[in-house]
Amino acid sequence: MSHTARLFFCLLPALTWIVNSSIAQTCVGSLGDPVVNNDFGRGAANYGPALINSTTYNFVGTGTPSDGSYTITKTTAGMHVGNWHQIRNHTPNDPDGYMMIVNANDVPGVFYEAEVPVDLCPNTTYEFAAWVINLLTYSGKKPNLTFSILSLNNQPLATPYNTGDITEGSATDWKQYGFLFSTTGNVNRVKIRITNNGPGGNGNDIALDDITFRACGPKLTPSVNLTSLTTQHLCEGESKDYSFKVEVEGSTTLQYQWQLNTGNGWNDIPNETGTALSVKFVQALKGTYQYRLAAAEPINFNTASCRTLSLPITVQVNPLPVPVLPNVATFCVGDQIALNLTAVPGATYLWTGPNSYHSTEPSPVINDAALQMQGLYKVTITSPANCTAEGQTLIQIVPRPVAVILPVAPICLGNAVQLNASGGTSYSWSPSTGLSDTNAANPMASPKLTTTYTVTVSNGACEASAAVTLIVNENATAYAGADKKILEGQQTTLDGVVGDNSNFFWSPAEGLDDPYKLIPIAAPTRDITYTLNAISKFGCSSAADQVLVKVYKTVIVPNSFSPNGDGINDLWNITAIETYANSNVKIMNRYGRLLFESSGYEKPWNGKYKNEDLPSGVYYYVIHLNPELKPLTGSLMLIR
Repeated sequence: MSHTARLFFCLLPALTWIVNSSIAQTCVGSLGDPVVNNDFGRGAANYGPALINSTTYNFVGTGTPSDGSYTITKTTAGMHVGNWHQIRNHTPNDPDGYMMIVNANDVPGVFYEAEVPVDLCPNTTYEFAAWVINLLTYSGKKPNLTFSILSLNNQPLATPYNTGDITEGSATDWKQYGFLFSTTGNVNRVKIRITNNGPGGNGNDIALDDITFRACGPKLTPSVNLTSLTTQHLCEGESKDYSFKVEVEGSTTLQYQWQLNTGNGWNDIPNETGTALSVKFVQALKGTYQYRLAAAEPINFNTASCRTLSLPITVQVNPLPVPVLPNVATFCVGDQIALNLTAVPGATYLWTGPNSYHSTEPSPVINDAALQMQGLYKVTITSPANCTAEGQTLIQIVPRPVAVILPVAPICLGNAVQLNASGGTSYSWSPSTGLSDTNAANPMASPKLTTTYTVTVSNGACEASAAVTLIVNENATAYAGADKKILEGQQTTLDGVVGDNSNFFWSPAEGLDDPYKLIPIAAPTRDITYTLNAISKFGCSSAADQVLVKVYKTVIVPNSFSPNGDGINDLWNITAIETYANSNVKIMNRYGRLLFESSGYEKPWNGKYKNEDLPSGVYYYVIHLNPELKPLTGSLMLIR
């Protein structure tokens, strides 16, 4: 739980108190810098460290505190979801700041006590305040707090201030509670105490943050050049005079001091001790300049904690926008002219240029660049703070080169031809396949396939391209096919293959049905080698390939013989078998029994088996003429 208390008190041996026990009183004048400013710190972790000597409650380092416990955390996210508001700490613009979450004890009592670490100033009014929120999302036990001011030996120094019941509200319902008191005479140290007047359980849970204790003095109202506009804006490099003045409502015996803060804390401005201040800016440097008037009674003036302060007067010297542009930018005829500028968020722009050109875009684009568009382009940038700066860039328009490639005649595979380009000062060819030099104007080209070459021509600023297709004609190719084998009187087909765009013929024409057919029928009567001749239609290299047609003699196998000794047909003579030197002849009976075998067949079979005449009947033969021919098989009749 967090609670806010705002309280003003004064003390000395005899104290004059301005306190009401039920109604908070706040300073209607001006406040000083806080003597106490307990915002419970900040850090990267979700939970902060325990308080030192400030509470008797049990500290919970992480998670949700139970009754009689507290934690220091950035947020209540995940704590009693649905029953507690899910809130962050109260300190403005401090997402890493902590607050104190208090879950009330079952027994009412003190849960926060701290000593004010400085002596209080005499004859000074102080404000004591804190911010509190009821964490409950439902109607439960309501926090009721009492703020007390005590001596260091725990003697009451003023009537306690009571907040009354702090009712439930929304997750943004932080409230500040506090009171005023004034001191006279000598001043002692004091301590503050916050007591929870109700028991815990089913409610009475608070968050407490931003406990402050500071002087409250006369009302100090600043003005600038007789206006209430206390925030002034200048642009970097400007010069201006300001007249600052603070109207004072209160004591006529006050002492004053003007102070300046440029980002490193407040410092007194020497010899500026009146309620008016003249400030002169000459070619102002960018930054934030804050001025305020400090006031206090002379007896207390040298003690900073006794002073009250006007609200600051701020002079914001805004930086000039910086136009980042190239000094010179070159574009080609027909290109888009891109006036590229690094944009300033929220700024406005005005471009001007040749031919009455103007634009309000940060980085305008001009289409289809022409020579008459070249010249000086200027831009005026106005920042959100109404500060202006100018920039300029010189736009040069360059004519494009005219890329020219001479046409090329087709080439035969393996040959080369020179490509000829012109129109620029540098060249780049692609693809690089088959080129002698990709950066020459006239490289040699010898690709293996028909290729379209593109050349990019540059004049140093602009580029143009042209292309040429180099046709590559293949040389003639010929394949006559595998060698053939036939028997005398048979025919075969020659399996010729030639490349595209070729004429062809077979030679010799002997035995061919048509020597100009790619796949002719061949019926030679002798062994012969045919040549397939291929001639390129484009004058490229010719080709030739050969095929052998082997012609074997026809073997005549008789289907009977009569080995009876009459001298007629006594042997099984096979006509022309002698032309096959490596022939093999086998004779079997019907059971597959080998009866005769001869290699070369120099002696024809006489119808015997182991010199014994075989009986008349049917026998079977297998004749292997050579490995390249199919075996001859069949039956024969032996007649006695």
